[in-house]
Amino acid sequence: MQVLIIKTSSMGDILHTLPALTDAMQTIPNIRFDWVVEEGFRQIPTWHPAVDCVIPVAIRRWRKNWFCSITRQQRIAFKRELQKRRYDLVIDAQGLLKSSVLITRFAKGSKHGQGYNSVKEPLASWFYNYRHNLKKQHAVERMRQLFAKSLDYDQPDNDGCYAISQRFLNQPPADAGQYLVFLHATTRTNKHWPEQNWRELIKLTVNSGIKIKLPWHTEHAHQRALRLAAGCSSIEVLPQLSLQQIAEVLSGAQGVVSVDTGLSHLAAALNKPNITLFGPTNPEMIGGYGQHQLSILSDNYKMKSISVDKVFALLKEQSL
Repeated sequence: MQVLIIKTSSMGDILHTLPALTDAMQTIPNIRFDWVVEEGFRQIPTWHPAVDCVIPVAIRRWRKNWFCSITRQQRIAFKRELQKRRYDLVIDAQGLLKSSVLITRFAKGSKHGQGYNSVKEPLASWFYNYRHNLKKQHAVERMRQLFAKSLDYDQPDNDGCYAISQRFLNQPPADAGQYLVFLHATTRTNKHWPEQNWRELIKLTVNSGIKIKLPWHTEHAHQRALRLAAGCSSIEVLPQLSLQQIAEVLSGAQGVVSVDTGLSHLAAALNKPNITLFGPTNPEMIGGYGQHQLSILSDNYKMKSISVDKVFALLKEQSL
């Protein structure tokens, strides 16, 4: 059986879909998947053993110049690539009107998605042949339920498995287990933990004799990492890395402290001990899913209220 998945973004949402593939792979013999995903995240689906082909899409980039000739040519080329194969099943796991209009309706195969009362944007359900209403639950479990209903099998009772950690454990970095990773960067300003708090945590941590690695993606985050590392030889500001390279760094870490960001979900998918700090967002539906995942939720939804001492106490219990 050949199935097309449409789950284009974000990083966390893509990672939350992986356990559903594992369920299907372990239940249905010879099932294989192709995956439509935003070009910036194209590496992630390739890590799962049930994925054959990744079809990158660039909606985020195209919408900046939607009507220019180059964008139009790229959209036509994407549609041509999408329609090369007729699938036994198409699962729109994105649940947005833009994914339904721009991608799902052009795919060849029986189309499945969430029902009108379940999907994030109800009008998206008009483009599905089969609609499935899902329980209100963590995003990973929603995806597992959607795949089980779409592919007609009983959802397993066990916890979901991302099935990607072993890929990176086979080639651990030379200093594996000798460092922590602090994921300090996120897209929304109100999800940042104040730099002063990070500095205090860093001081407490390096006094314990362990090194810290700081990844970054944007120049703004790079400058923050440099400020946090200033004057401390135990901190390494990493170069700008691909998702593959960041996954390799995370896989070798002794533990992780993170804000609410896509890389925090990557740490969870790699089964790394991880403490995630939540302020304005609630981890109940989108928090870290998997083994060794701890969440600290601020009392007043403001990140600055999260105590450094509380974070360090949990870090000592979990990783030091």
